[in-house]
Amino acid sequence: MSPSDTPGDEERPAGAFPPPPPSPSTGPDAPPADAFPPLPPSPSTGLGVSPGGPNVSPDGPGGSEGLDAGATAKRPLPPPDPALQHRATAALFVALLSLAGFLGFNVQVHRGILIVVYALLAGGTALWLALTAMRRARRSHTTRPRGSMAATVIAGIGISLAAAMLLAFGLFGRQLSGYGQCLSGANTLSAQQACYRQFSHALNQEISVLSGLGPHG
Repeated sequence: MSPSDTPGDEERPAGAFPPPPPSPSTGPDAPPADAFPPLPPSPSTGLGVSPGGPNVSPDGPGGSEGLDAGATAKRPLPPPDPALQHRATAALFVALLSLAGFLGFNVQVHRGILIVVYALLAGGTALWLALTAMRRARRSHTTRPRGSMAATVIAGIGISLAAAMLLAFGLFGRQLSGYGQCLSGANTLSAQQACYRQFSHALNQEISVLSGLGPHG
């Protein structure tokens, strides 16, 4: 038996096969060509937009530049210029001298005023040196000079004490002068105690006058 004699393999006439179905786009009932909107562009061909959103670097905003900026911000500051460090050291030394002047304090008005003036000048100079050293170090992006903060505090204390003494001399200068003269002639402990009682009484009277609580005695 030849292959052509197998069942189902017989030759069929040309009209035995049904015609193919009409294409939707070519059939008589096909919608017009402009009935469907155009397809959107592929996400891979969009203007810098990926399926997950905008193209953002995995390193975050700024990418590696942001990381470099953060590392720079956390990097320790370099030491200050030697000139600024010398300036801060000088400020600390002068501030200590302003306090050392009070060791020679005397109730004598003239000597006390000299000490007060010296403390004010030394404290003011130390404060100016310390503040300018810290400001210049901040402008140059370096660390604060060692001793500058201590010089600022000590100079502030010296200026405050000098201002308080100057106020005391202005208000109770006569009483302080009399007390100093009394002590200069007191050679015994009892005489010194008598001078102190006299000074305390005169000081209380002056305070009463200043506060308006009593007449001047």
